[in-house]
Amino acid sequence: MLKLYGGARSQAAIIRWYLEELGIPYQFILIDLQAGKQQQPDFLAINPFGKVPTIVDDDFKLWESGAILLYLAEKYDAIAATPEQRAKLAQWVLFTTTTFKRVVYQSAEQKPQKSRLISALNQYLEHHSFLLGDQFSAADVAMGAQLAYILFRLNIDFRQEKAYAAIAAYFRCLSQRPPFQHTFGARMPTCK
Repeated sequence: MLKLYGGARSQAAIIRWYLEELGIPYQFILIDLQAGKQQQPDFLAINPFGKVPTIVDDDFKLWESGAILLYLAEKYDAIAATPEQRAKLAQWVLFTTTTFKRVVYQSAEQKPQKSRLISALNQYLEHHSFLLGDQFSAADVAMGAQLAYILFRLNIDFRQEKAYAAIAAYFRCLSQRPPFQHTFGARMPTCK
């Protein structure tokens, strides 16, 4: 059985969400990050960087949420069947975990770049139900998780912004999915 190592309120929730979307049985192993258990030799043997999330699938070990999403999509999700589909999936997962995440968490001096990026995403979502078109994928898990983190880490409620109505509608759609509710739902602030 696949093992997922994660901490309470860690980015392991992203992987849990996708595993539950896929219906893949897994064992969640809670690592006490506050107590430094991720730096103990037994965990460092799995992930020498001492970070979560980390998975072990049979003898295969992998860390970094984006890499794990791509691996699970390629192994278990038919949406990643062709090289072109895998490339588009990788494009969106990497965009979300690098460019989008970095820009959103940047300082106020970067506001024009942040605004341009979010406006472009909103415009894209005005014409697409999901990041890969009409079908939910690991890319949506990556983006949906980042949007959730914006709400409860940065306390920015984009759901009320008329300029980002397509992002708000997209996020509403994602947040109504039962696996999202199971992994993120209890942490979500209500709309004001």
